[in-house]
Amino acid sequence: MTRLWKPSRTPLTFRDRRALGLRARKHLPRSEQARLRLAACPQDPLALLSASMQGRVADLIPVKYERMAASPFGFFRGAVPIMAGDLASHPHSGISTQLCGDAHVLNLGAFAAMDGRLVFDINDFDETIHGPFEYDVKRMAASLILAGREAAIKRSARHDAVLHFLGQYRSWMHRFAAMPVLELAHYQIHRLARREPVPEILAQAMRSTPGKILESLTEPETNGSGCEGLEQGSARKRAPVVAPGRVFRSNPPLLERLNAREAGAVLAALEPYALTLQPERQHFLKQYCPQDVAFKVVGTGSVGLRDYVVYFEGLSRPHGTDPLFLQIKQETASAYAAYLPQGSGHSHQGHRVMDGQRAMQLTSDPLLGYTSLEGRDYLVRQLNDHKAGLDLNALTPASLMGYADVCGEVLSRGHARAGDPVAIAAYLGVSDRFDQAVLGFARAYADKTERDWSLLKRQHVARPRRGGAAAKKTQARV
Repeated sequence: MTRLWKPSRTPLTFRDRRALGLRARKHLPRSEQARLRLAACPQDPLALLSASMQGRVADLIPVKYERMAASPFGFFRGAVPIMAGDLASHPHSGISTQLCGDAHVLNLGAFAAMDGRLVFDINDFDETIHGPFEYDVKRMAASLILAGREAAIKRSARHDAVLHFLGQYRSWMHRFAAMPVLELAHYQIHRLARREPVPEILAQAMRSTPGKILESLTEPETNGSGCEGLEQGSARKRAPVVAPGRVFRSNPPLLERLNAREAGAVLAALEPYALTLQPERQHFLKQYCPQDVAFKVVGTGSVGLRDYVVYFEGLSRPHGTDPLFLQIKQETASAYAAYLPQGSGHSHQGHRVMDGQRAMQLTSDPLLGYTSLEGRDYLVRQLNDHKAGLDLNALTPASLMGYADVCGEVLSRGHARAGDPVAIAAYLGVSDRFDQAVLGFARAYADKTERDWSLLKRQHVARPRRGGAAAKKTQARV
């Protein structure tokens, strides 16, 4: 029989892939995953953090430090450059997959799929890169410890939650390793609605409609300087005047409208972005008209990067009944890129993030794409479309355990989709040896995070933050 298609290289057999995972145990025994040698870590963690601020909006850097100084978990959220350096200073398994890169409990949540269903998955990929699978596992485990400490959950319950997360990750990886390829590609998690606190997160996401976002981010336009001043794309088409118009509500330095010239530059960047969408989604986008553009401060790790939000209205509906919000978010190289130089393969950082997100998620934002603006790379996505996440203030031992259960399955699925579940499962094995080792690492790394957090507070919190006109001028630049 004539073969119709020949792969560029001979694929590994199931036995080969399993052998690869078993050999990795000799390269790095599972018990060694517990090690955190502080002497091997970069000795000035705040220098790594400072270096990552290069090129950011200078007046917003103190905002990032303030958010990181709020708690050890807040510090952890913004300290990916530090953890990347710490992980890279230790041996790893050599088994790679697509990493989220910033795996922690607040980077999983609910959002709307193309068919209108609410899905629960990893939802932040700014640091995504191809690298050792355990990097994500260790970061998620440490985040569970820190989240539990912040919620004043006792030590034994925190450790039980971490071990449950790791046990779920391991057991699901074995299941994914045994699945046919397309069954894995289509696999959906059906038990989310029964695991506390996910039902409340899904209910919150259901309430987070575009109409609610319209109310929270915009206000009636009163001075005639709204959408009629906007120009979109090279054709310079003016948006039609609508009444009553709405514009972004100014709340500097966190949210601030751009002037017509700056807004025009942002809107022009949407033309090449549209070409990164599938044709039918380009068609949907053309049926929206831009109303206003603003600069927005988002997250913790992303503070200081340029982030724009564009408010659109559907052309065929009464004003205020069909709003769409797009976020145009600056992307720089992953914090792991210096240590994993072959891990990305992308010259455009927005493209890197888009591909990493699509590789790990079951379903992604239908308007996910990328563009460039003033020589910088950007990811484009919907802003807060039915999005919701974990409330640390409401955590209990039961909800921490339930969330750990979901985190294990979700992260395992993402790694299995984008990597080799057979090799990973073979390395993990069926005992809890890997689980116990990573728990030891997570406890030690949570302690290190608290020490680094204390150092940040001593060095930066007392410094006055510039604001007012200076901050406004800096933020408005495109």
